[in-house]
Amino acid sequence: MTADTSGEIEKDGNVLVIKRIHVTYHLKVKPELRETAEKVHGFHADFCPVARSIKGCIDITTELQMEDV
Repeated sequence: MTADTSGEIEKDGNVLVIKRIHVTYHLKVKPELRETAEKVHGFHADFCPVARSIKGCIDITTELQMEDV
């Protein structure tokens, strides 16, 4: 698995503040495991320390792009 991440920064007064983060996961997966990968992607942020720490402060979105192996 690899991931590409981008963030959007806005000015709040004279301070730059991260407002949004988007992560695209790239996963090589066996076809019979695609459904499991999609299911896990649906709840993985609930178990991510970083996502839970900034939840409510910074909007986080993710997407999963899969490639058959």
